[in-house]
Amino acid sequence: MNNLKLYSENQGAWRRTSLSAEVDHIDLEDGDHIVSFDYLMEKEALLLGTHNGQMLLHNVDDKLTEIVGQVEGGVRCISPSPDGDLLCIITGFEQMLVMTHDWDLLYETSLSDLPDGVDVREPKCSGYDFRSPVSWRGDGKYFVILSDESDSSSLLKRIKVWERDSGVLHAASEPKLFTGPVLEWMPSGGKIAAVYDKRAENECPSIVFYERNGLERSLFSINEQVDATIKMLKWNCNSDLLAAVVRCGNYDCLKIWFFSNNHWYLKHEIRYVSQDEVSFMWDPVKPLELICWTRGGQVTLYNFIWNAAVMENSAALVIDGSTILITPLSLSLIPPPMYLFNLKFPSAVRDMAYYSQDSKNCLAAFLSNGCLCVVELPPIETWEELEGKEFIVEVSASEKPLGSFIHLTWLDSRTILAVSHHGFSHSNLCPNSSSEDQFLGYRLQEIGVVCSEDRAPDSLTCSGWHANVSNQTALEDLVIGIALNHAMKSSAFVQFYGGKITRHVSKQGISRGSLNSDDWSFSSSCPWMSVIPVGNNRPLIFGLDDIGRLHVGGKILCNNCSSFSFYSNLADQVITHLILATKQDLLFIVDMSDILQEELETKYSGFLRIAQKRREEDNINNVNIWERGAKIAGVLHGDEAAVIIQTNRGNLECIYPRKLVLSSICNALVQHRFRDALLLLRRHRIDFNVIVDHHGWQQFLQSASEFVRQVKSLNHMTEFVCAIKNENIMETLYKKFNCLPFLKEATDEQARSSVDSDATNKVSSILRAVRKALEEQLPESPSRELCILTTLARSDPPALEEALERIKVIREMELLGSEDLRRTSYPSAEEALKHLLWLSDSEAVFQAALGLYDLNLAAIVALNSQRDPKEFLPFLQELERLPLDLMRYNIDLKLRRFEKALKHIVSAGDAHYADCMNLMKQNPQLFPLGLQLIADHAKKMQILEAWGDHLNDEKHFEDAAATYLCCSSLEKALKSYRACGNWGGVLTVAGLLKLGKEEVTQLAHELCEELQALGKPGEAAKISLEYCGDVNNGISFLITARDWEEALRVALMHNKQGLISEVKNSSMDCASSLIGEYEESLEKVGKYLARYLAVRQRRLLLAARIQSEEQLMSDLEDDAASETSSNFSGMSAYTTGTRTSRVTSVSSSAASKARDTRRQRKRGKIRPGSAGEETALVEHLKGMSPTDGAKRELKSLLLALAMLGEVETARKLQRAGENFQLAQMAAVRLAEDTVPNNIMDEKAHTLEHYVQKMRSEVQSSESFFWRCKVFPPP
Repeated sequence: MNNLKLYSENQGAWRRTSLSAEVDHIDLEDGDHIVSFDYLMEKEALLLGTHNGQMLLHNVDDKLTEIVGQVEGGVRCISPSPDGDLLCIITGFEQMLVMTHDWDLLYETSLSDLPDGVDVREPKCSGYDFRSPVSWRGDGKYFVILSDESDSSSLLKRIKVWERDSGVLHAASEPKLFTGPVLEWMPSGGKIAAVYDKRAENECPSIVFYERNGLERSLFSINEQVDATIKMLKWNCNSDLLAAVVRCGNYDCLKIWFFSNNHWYLKHEIRYVSQDEVSFMWDPVKPLELICWTRGGQVTLYNFIWNAAVMENSAALVIDGSTILITPLSLSLIPPPMYLFNLKFPSAVRDMAYYSQDSKNCLAAFLSNGCLCVVELPPIETWEELEGKEFIVEVSASEKPLGSFIHLTWLDSRTILAVSHHGFSHSNLCPNSSSEDQFLGYRLQEIGVVCSEDRAPDSLTCSGWHANVSNQTALEDLVIGIALNHAMKSSAFVQFYGGKITRHVSKQGISRGSLNSDDWSFSSSCPWMSVIPVGNNRPLIFGLDDIGRLHVGGKILCNNCSSFSFYSNLADQVITHLILATKQDLLFIVDMSDILQEELETKYSGFLRIAQKRREEDNINNVNIWERGAKIAGVLHGDEAAVIIQTNRGNLECIYPRKLVLSSICNALVQHRFRDALLLLRRHRIDFNVIVDHHGWQQFLQSASEFVRQVKSLNHMTEFVCAIKNENIMETLYKKFNCLPFLKEATDEQARSSVDSDATNKVSSILRAVRKALEEQLPESPSRELCILTTLARSDPPALEEALERIKVIREMELLGSEDLRRTSYPSAEEALKHLLWLSDSEAVFQAALGLYDLNLAAIVALNSQRDPKEFLPFLQELERLPLDLMRYNIDLKLRRFEKALKHIVSAGDAHYADCMNLMKQNPQLFPLGLQLIADHAKKMQILEAWGDHLNDEKHFEDAAATYLCCSSLEKALKSYRACGNWGGVLTVAGLLKLGKEEVTQLAHELCEELQALGKPGEAAKISLEYCGDVNNGISFLITARDWEEALRVALMHNKQGLISEVKNSSMDCASSLIGEYEESLEKVGKYLARYLAVRQRRLLLAARIQSEEQLMSDLEDDAASETSSNFSGMSAYTTGTRTSRVTSVSSSAASKARDTRRQRKRGKIRPGSAGEETALVEHLKGMSPTDGAKRELKSLLLALAMLGEVETARKLQRAGENFQLAQMAAVRLAEDTVPNNIMDEKAHTLEHYVQKMRSEVQSSESFFWRCKVFPPP
């Protein structure tokens, strides 16, 4: 649905000027004249044919004329083939000559079927002046001519198709009454256009189309007077436009038709006075450029563009000759060429402008006869009443000539801005035309329109309009386009040739220098131009040039754009999205915020198709257009959120990009239009959780009542309730649409709200709020009750018992036979139960019925769930025979409700105490409840002892011992303490048991052995000294625990020289051993660090080489490049470059678990050359740090050596330990400093340098608390 718009016309220059022309004189015989000519590219000369048959070759540069041949009968037509290799000549004797460009004759054929024995050169034939056009197919394989019938008295003609190479007649049409020498083969080869003469039928001529096989395909009438004739007929190079010169009385008109959806639209008409004898030709390479010339020497270059026929309010206005076809696409998507109603004008429409703002709809149309028409339309919501009607539009009255218009634009509802010109052949047909010099040239005119008739509300006004020029400005440059400035009243932007943009203000004219050229102007002329308002009422100008570059804000937004439009949410008339179609048949939905923040390259990948993208990422911002070459026809704004695509065939397709639909839904939710949002979700099959998660479900709880009030439909409410699930859809399914409005604010709000509430309560909380709103907002009805049951069944977990309680109330009302009106407000119990069973698992509902202890209800549930009575009746009958408490106890056991079961079995009496104990033993979590329920002291003691046995079996010995103590089971408590190694508790309980001294001593010896085996020699030493009195073993235990100070103290306390010597010898041996270990560890630190530095250096070199290779492969696909990078990243510093295939990266979960297990087992190992060698070396260096326990033992040893007089040994030991710890800390620091850097400094990154740094930093560090200051550092 496009209109062909003239955006520039040029008469040699912008202003009318006289250009000097070179005239070459050709000498001909008297009475002879040139009848046909063509330019031969191979000869670089003009080939001329004369009426007498001379063939002349005229060199334009040298001005030399050469006679190359003589044709008998005279030349009537010259036509070279498209490739220039052959030349077809039609003679006056109705002969066809085909020759090469070297004048070699290939064949000669007669065009008509003459009787046998008749010579074309006989006088009766030679007197006939035959004229026939020749038209070649685009590839030059065939050509077509128009041939007369052999009967000279007949006016019938045939279309004949000839083969190029052989000259054989390929096909011929039926004899028809063709008019004039008009014949044109479509360059693409699909159709041959000719003209029927229908004056005999009192009709105007028709353009007819033939196929190559000579069969007629279709035709259409030119809709002119009966005496009209077609002088010329030409296709453009794209074969989509057909132009003709039609002579209509005192004027000639140039008509341009376009074929779409099996209908020929007259898209443009330009009138000339008949004395000009206008001719034209299409540009051979530019399909929308047409060149016209007149007999008086005026040459005009017309540039056309396809302009969208869909206006801002989604109304489609399609020009078809003197008619404008109108269809409101927002009301109905009527496929062209059908329409809702139409406007009929006095002559063909050349240009039009539409205005829709402030509830006013105005249309201005400029006609081919030079008149201006104005129509005021009613609000678009009332257009359905105009269906099928045709309105005759009258011409607007004007006191002065308005000229010929292009670029019609409304400034407001009563002012039109346009470029007007006077003084050219096609503008001299204007009414009241004047030749005064003041009107010559091009002017930017403001035209005020006023209606003298009283307009009825909601009616269409198409008469009584007056138009007069209120302001005009002379133009010096070529105007490319005019666009209304929505940000400023009665203002527009005017674009001049080259992309320069200025602002025009009503009654003030063009504001020179008012705009910054760098910010607003385009780098080239943009025939398609739009202005939209953005923040702070600032306009943003978009322009699309003829090579597909979309300009905005002084920059190029896209380099491959084919068409574009805009989408508005209609809430505040703000444009929110740019809709852009590319030449690669992709439709992009671009957020205006991304354009303003310049985030297009990262989000939209340069508006190019990215191969091998993941499917979920491929459809975020773009949609594949399924038909090649389709373009954007228009956009439906607001909640419709649709993009209308028109294919090359002409049919319309309406698509709903998910991004636009979600944006419109979120906009409705922001405005609290819940019903509209819900209907959109249902229509587009989008998850209903968007309603809840858009602002956060905690926020929705406050709006639940309003939501229910707006929706009202219980069917829709039930759908909504069934769709709620316990996840944030906006963070999962629609996370990729993170550009939705208010989404970030909603996420932050939900994060704040979730601090005080559990996010897992989403389903239950929402359904509880909806259930409450249903009860408050809607009247009682069976549908409401079923919806409430749905909210209970869909809760998490399902509130089936509450739902069954409601059904139970309904059933009791039915059993009572109540005639209460309230009874009619509920469904039957059976219907409600079946509804619940349909929503829930039947077994869960049966168990919930049992949980209510209502056996009859359970039986009804079982029957309605179609269970076999043999399965449940015996069980229910058995329960019915039991006492009430035992029945409930058995039901609770079956339902695994053990707390309720315990309460009921306790209530059953002491006779069932054994069952009570068994229940607690089988379910130990019931022991605390049992202690509360049972009052008898003896039974409480039994429960405590059973509880202790359970804890002991579970190896919770400390808790078991405490439990045993509560029930005075001391022997078991002693065993539990002993099992957990609590020797203090063992000996305490032994005291409570009042064991003898020998028994306590024996127990103490046994504990010493057990603690020694458990690796606790320090505690064993304490028992040995305090309970056994064995000093020798006690000191031995202290030496084993390396508690040197305590061992020396005990030895000195008992004043035993042997023990003192033993402590001294053991401390000296330990010191010597530690000195050796520290020196060995110091050597290992240096070794590991040197290895790490070497590996790191080689990895950096390899990374640099990989980076250079990746730069060379930058032209590859993104996915391939990322795959290469990932393969390299897994290489170690010693990998030579061998890579495994991608298949090896896919493994089963079992293999992955086994691999993880092996890694855990080998974590402490360093594998040279592996990918993780660097990390392993660093982790190993960190693991060599001495523990706090080792530091305390070292400090104790140093003090003991000093007490024993071994000061030199203590000094050596401290020096060795300090050297090792400093080296280890320095190595770790060096490794941590080099990991994030890609540069290695051989001088700075050394162990010695870092040791010096660490020595100055850790002088008073807590890490060296074990040092003695009396021993100076090394």
